[in-house]
Amino acid sequence: MNMNFIRKLPIPQELKKQFSLSDELIAVKAARDAEIQKVFTGESDKKLLIIGPCSADREDAVLDYVCRLAKVQEHNEREKGSYSNQDIDTTQTHRNVHFKKPTDSYAAMFDQMIADGVISTRGLKADAVKYGELLFDVNSAYFHNHGGYEYAKQFYADAYKAAVEIVGSEQYILSAVMHADERNRAMSDALGQDVYHYHLHVVYIPIVEKQILWTKRCKDKSLVGTVKETIQQVSMSKKWDSKPALDEHGKPLLNANGKTVLRKSYSVLQDDFFAAMRKAGYDDVERGERGSSEEHLTVTQFKVQQEQARLAEFTEQNRQQEKQAATLGSKIEKIQNQRVDVRTIEKIVATSIPFSSKVAVEREDFDRLSTLAKKYVTAEKKESKLQKALDAANKLIAKLKAEIDGLKQEISDYKSVRGKLRAAELERENTELRGKVRSYEDVIQRNNLWHFFRPHREKAATREDVR
Repeated sequence: MNMNFIRKLPIPQELKKQFSLSDELIAVKAARDAEIQKVFTGESDKKLLIIGPCSADREDAVLDYVCRLAKVQEHNEREKGSYSNQDIDTTQTHRNVHFKKPTDSYAAMFDQMIADGVISTRGLKADAVKYGELLFDVNSAYFHNHGGYEYAKQFYADAYKAAVEIVGSEQYILSAVMHADERNRAMSDALGQDVYHYHLHVVYIPIVEKQILWTKRCKDKSLVGTVKETIQQVSMSKKWDSKPALDEHGKPLLNANGKTVLRKSYSVLQDDFFAAMRKAGYDDVERGERGSSEEHLTVTQFKVQQEQARLAEFTEQNRQQEKQAATLGSKIEKIQNQRVDVRTIEKIVATSIPFSSKVAVEREDFDRLSTLAKKYVTAEKKESKLQKALDAANKLIAKLKAEIDGLKQEISDYKSVRGKLRAAELERENTELRGKVRSYEDVIQRNNLWHFFRPHREKAATREDVR
């Protein structure tokens, strides 16, 4: 690019000389410095507010980051009185277990670590991801079959140890909490008792060790290229960089083009967690399908998947109940077809006994009449019992159909929301890309560089003409 040198910027010593302070102001500054020092040493209980330049130059990115972080904290730390997730049972929130409890808000803890020099945001963009969350989740049936709550506490205590190894150090973990207050609705309904879905949330800062080298501007040329300092840099992309896939001899695998085959970082994470839990003695834990192309689900996608599973379950229950109702109906119809033949009874002749209100019938007729009466009473009882069972089955069928209709509507709503969210996300990305293109074109225009991009410019112009 073409640059014009306007003037040399003054160094701090020159500015102090040019704008020197009076003796009175020097005394004021010294007194205030001493007062500030007492705040740091703890001699003063005052609070110190530091206001200065900020690298977060984009207000929208900063606000978006703070809002997302606050929502994660509200959910994990159960800071709200009620939740949109209907499976959260706040009466059981006291059973949640913190393996590391936050000392302040996530954002405040992050800022404090920067102030203490524990971490560095050098080179970090305003809208970059500054924290991560590991969610350790195991099928609810696993814990239910091993004793439930107490077993889950021990399991996730060991899982937290694995999380510390994965993150790199416990000091980079802001919070680690096992949730024990979310019901597994499907299992609870199936077993007729409350079954809770135990899982572990670990919020952490992604840190990588980075060496800062002396540059060519260093006066001592012998130091150029050597390590100036080592910082703990916040970087999600570097923390979860893909790793080379190795063969059985520990050598990198190559594809058909001779390039190294990379393993996705989350696949490596699953391997590390699985190995750690097996080492801790959980021999019956199984790893997820290796090499699967399935992506991690968003909350909405997960809800759709769960509700679709429940819909399939209810549909199958409804089919079984309708089949049972049809069988009961057939049995009732069969009993009704076996009714006593009235004409057979009418043929029985009763002879009056003199000087008595009683009548006499033939022994054969009496036996026939007695048998028919017993059959009638038995049939009446059986029909009544079957009718009650049929009524109960029809009532359950009606309830299942209502559940099915409700789930279909809920799934439709989820899909509709997901579609709208995706459309909004794409529109936001398009707007950002259009803005970047305009800024690039402005730079090229100001510096008369279009001749380097002439072929591309002509193609772009042609596309605009077509539009």
